[in-house]
Amino acid sequence: MDTAVRPIVIPLWPNGAPGSENWTQQEQETSGLPPLDIKVVRNIARPTVMAFLPNSAVATGTAVVVAPGGAFHFLAIEHEGLDVARWLNARGIAAFVLKYRVLETAVRDEDFLRELGEHMADRNWLRERMPWIGGMAVADGQQAVRLVRRRAPEWSIAPDRIGIMGFSAGGVVTTGVAAQYDAESRPDFAAPIYTAPWEVGTVPADAPPLFIALANDDQMAVDASVPLYTKWRAAGHPAELHIYAKGGHGFGMLKNNLPSDHWIERFGEWLVGQGFGG
Repeated sequence: MDTAVRPIVIPLWPNGAPGSENWTQQEQETSGLPPLDIKVVRNIARPTVMAFLPNSAVATGTAVVVAPGGAFHFLAIEHEGLDVARWLNARGIAAFVLKYRVLETAVRDEDFLRELGEHMADRNWLRERMPWIGGMAVADGQQAVRLVRRRAPEWSIAPDRIGIMGFSAGGVVTTGVAAQYDAESRPDFAAPIYTAPWEVGTVPADAPPLFIALANDDQMAVDASVPLYTKWRAAGHPAELHIYAKGGHGFGMLKNNLPSDHWIERFGEWLVGQGFGG
């Protein structure tokens, strides 16, 4: 099967995701979301990963769980998910696009857009809910790493070459997984891209190396990423930080004719330097 066209979809919690077993909302897509005119997925109650496996002729044995962002209201599934998976596959890296739990939103698109605007205008609204929904999303990220590691032989993946990458809210998932894990869910590397803030606490003694990328004109990501880099470095763990002069928030795989367009090439170089490339 050509998984680049038809990914394998795998439930993370076949017996129900812990803490949301009674959720009844139905996953749905919304297209043309402003201001980037993107397609998003929302109302995710049953988390999954979509497995994109590279051609065996170029496979490196490395895998990345990819967590799109969306303010815990939706997932920017294309430019922070599927497009990333295709880039990784072309370089022999297996990709697992994570659909983690997000806040319930109105079914009708017009109601959802109004609701989203209201919530984004009230900083305290999401801040109050972050520990709850963020905790669920991080648990989904941990479970995704466990799943990939458990099935690594089936997919020709090296169990010690499994990382996680995430964007914005997905960066929260990535940071949470990089800072709190058990033996099965420990990522071998992590890449929070223009992450939102998340309280790390004490950096683990065996914390994975970090790759961090963001734009200087994205204040939220600056406030979250610079302290994260500093904390990781102070703990004696490898960390690489790229801050582009311009790029704003949410650039992902979009092409804006800016240096930030090429962040993923820097990530690929970093993977090679860390021993996870080709």
